[in-house]
Amino acid sequence: MNERLKKQLDFALEIDKEKNIFRQTHLTGHGRNENDAEHAWHMALMAYILKEYANEPVDVAKVMLMCLLHDVVEIDAGDTYAYDAEGLKTQKEREDKAKERIFSLLPDDQKEELIALFDEFEAYETPEAKFAHTMDNLQPLILNDSNDGADWREHQVTAQQVYGRQSKTGLGSEYLYNEVTDKLLQKHIRKGNLLSDGKV
Repeated sequence: MNERLKKQLDFALEIDKEKNIFRQTHLTGHGRNENDAEHAWHMALMAYILKEYANEPVDVAKVMLMCLLHDVVEIDAGDTYAYDAEGLKTQKEREDKAKERIFSLLPDDQKEELIALFDEFEAYETPEAKFAHTMDNLQPLILNDSNDGADWREHQVTAQQVYGRQSKTGLGSEYLYNEVTDKLLQKHIRKGNLLSDGKV
């Protein structure tokens, strides 16, 4: 086997470990916790079917690849819950270290390509990165809605926290923010699934 192919297959096997990283979000029907690979797959398909709602035209294949790649670093860094203030303090450092190790398994040209794509997603500046982030915010939101807000209740999450997390969703799609995000959050505030902090 040539060296390039060996490196590519080593990377392919390594990213299988993403299936072992479990998130706080539960599957529909309040089944088990979803894993990172399921989250990424779900986001990628959502990006394709919802692309018409992006604020700007996007290269949807690029968006889908960002969705599939964005949590690979959690193989080493672990999943950081969106509302874990302490974990968020060290998240970037942990993920940068993981990014270097995991993508270094690839041939240099592919390492550079995928790191650039990962960094573009993190920078939140291009239309593709903004829309990929919209999917990253929307996917757990619709799962939590399907489970009647059980994850928010379990972690005693406030409306202000979720609105803060969702504050940039509109940068990728104002339509999805207004028609899905805001309406779902208001529904769960009314139902008492999100703690009211008097600031929303």
